[in-house]
Amino acid sequence: MHVFVAMPYGIKEGIDFNKIYLDFIKPALAKEGFEVFRADEERSAGNIRTDMFQELLLADLVVVDLSIDNPNVWYELGVRHALRARGVIQIKCQRDYMPFDVYTDRTLSYHIKNGIPDPDFLNDDMLALATIAKETISSWHGRKISPVFHLLRYLIEPDWKSLRVDEAKEFWGKHKAWEDRIEIARKKQKPGDILVLTEEAPIQALHLEAHRAAGKALLKLGQFSLALEQTEKALTIDPEDTESLQLKGLLLGRLKKYDAAKIWLKDVIGKYPKNAETWALLGRIEKDAWINAWRKENKTPDEMQNDAVNEDSLLREAIEPYKKGFLTDTSHYYSGINAITLLHILQHLTGDDKHSESCQVMEGGVRWAVRSAMEKETPDFKDFWARVTLGDLELLLSDTPVIEKTYKRAIAAAEKDWFALDSSRQQLLILKDLNFRPAQVTAAIKIFDQASEKLKKPWEPRFVFLFSGHMVDAPDRKEPRFPAGKEKIAAKAIADKLDELGAGTEDLALCSGACGGDLLFAEACLQRGLRLEIRIPFDEPMFLRESVTFAGNIWLERFRNVKNQLKTPLLIMPEELGAAPKDVNPYARNNVWQLYTALALKPEKVRFICLWDRKEGDGPGGTKHMYDEILKHFGQVYVLDTNEFFK
Repeated sequence: MHVFVAMPYGIKEGIDFNKIYLDFIKPALAKEGFEVFRADEERSAGNIRTDMFQELLLADLVVVDLSIDNPNVWYELGVRHALRARGVIQIKCQRDYMPFDVYTDRTLSYHIKNGIPDPDFLNDDMLALATIAKETISSWHGRKISPVFHLLRYLIEPDWKSLRVDEAKEFWGKHKAWEDRIEIARKKQKPGDILVLTEEAPIQALHLEAHRAAGKALLKLGQFSLALEQTEKALTIDPEDTESLQLKGLLLGRLKKYDAAKIWLKDVIGKYPKNAETWALLGRIEKDAWINAWRKENKTPDEMQNDAVNEDSLLREAIEPYKKGFLTDTSHYYSGINAITLLHILQHLTGDDKHSESCQVMEGGVRWAVRSAMEKETPDFKDFWARVTLGDLELLLSDTPVIEKTYKRAIAAAEKDWFALDSSRQQLLILKDLNFRPAQVTAAIKIFDQASEKLKKPWEPRFVFLFSGHMVDAPDRKEPRFPAGKEKIAAKAIADKLDELGAGTEDLALCSGACGGDLLFAEACLQRGLRLEIRIPFDEPMFLRESVTFAGNIWLERFRNVKNQLKTPLLIMPEELGAAPKDVNPYARNNVWQLYTALALKPEKVRFICLWDRKEGDGPGGTKHMYDEILKHFGQVYVLDTNEFFK
């Protein structure tokens, strides 16, 4: 959370406001994890007024010191009140009254003595400020603080991106670099990277977008529980965020919590009845519930078709939300094509053709909506989803050559997105199970099979072996932890545990590359044919100095030998994720990076092995840190206790 402090500078009316800031405000909030900023602290960016405006508008909290009537402070408070509805904390010391415009607002009074924070009350005052800051954040979506937004209740806050001050180049440069990293991770299908970057977002608005991006990426990879966890975090920031509300409903459905998903989405529709996407998602939940009722692995096609007929009431329930969504917004071709497809299936299963006239009208509407979307294509952008929808429409109405031609045009726009192709293919398999237009559906599936074979399904490991462990002791280490002479014992313990857990060629191993536990684990994994990924927190020369060569050249040789056997490049954290934020320990960040990468491949697949003496580490980011993080998420830990076999 980012806090901007609006207050006088220097000594004014006998009060040393610099001491107030440095000894009271900043430490009180920093101790609670807030990043605290005052405009005069960032002189390198140039214009203090520019920086002040940007921070004032986008900070999660603004602390305003109204101890004296300073025109600049009152002006800054007015700007915040005018453009943001919440996030203001008023404080004061010596004045006995507050002006009329703000006298009803809660104001924290702190104590001074001889113009500086009173040491007798300082701890209590710091606790009070920290408490009100936390309360303000936790009640963010309650009563509006700004009198402007409080009185003008239909006034809407500007979107945070519209509050951009272009001259604040350094401010926005950092944000742009962060957003670019998120986009790169999304395109590379690296949700672990997204999860790390999400926690490092500079302001709350970016946290919201990052949690959403992480949720969508994890959904695409089939990690529904983790995706829901990220979506819940987004809704904690903004409970009214429409995209996150919709995403939660979809994820509840993917987790087969159909009743909960229906209730959730109906509540969202109650708030936003004109949103076609929410109607379509409700239709999707109803459709999935219908499919789940009849589609079973142990049944024959005839049995599934009979069960699908018997569950026709669920099918009819799925059609209505899709129809409602398309009628609400006729450009929303996704809801339209689903309504049409389900109506055709209903007629195929039951012979019910009473909706044929309205179906024909919607067919024309969907064709128009798709063509309109495709008109917006550019040489650099081809709309796969619009094109594949046109293919789905032709599948219902046209002959095989037309269907094949249309789907091939869609596949050409997929940009080698295996997940998009597989999503469309899965819908065709449902039609195949229902024996719907078998010749045409079989031809369509063949086209998608050919395209998917060229791309190959992204590799999924059977298990993910995650490791953390002590480095070999430095020569000057006072208290032995991993003496060099114990290397063979440690290597055998690691190898035995991998064998016990059945590690092999179908598995992925993740670790860093430090001398000692990391490299012993890496060598054992390579010997057993695991696919190994090594992540290091610094560029290679610095990492070697800090974590390898101090233990002798033999470890440097082992590092290079392991690196030369890797099937994937050595992953260097600053290159993949950008530089670590100033308050983030690189070793701890590297641990979290490995952890989130493992979890994104399904928590139940992860096997965490640690070579550890069960004590606190020498600093942040040690084995204890990784152990604690693992237990928070799933708890499958295998400790190689050095207290036992290093005796």
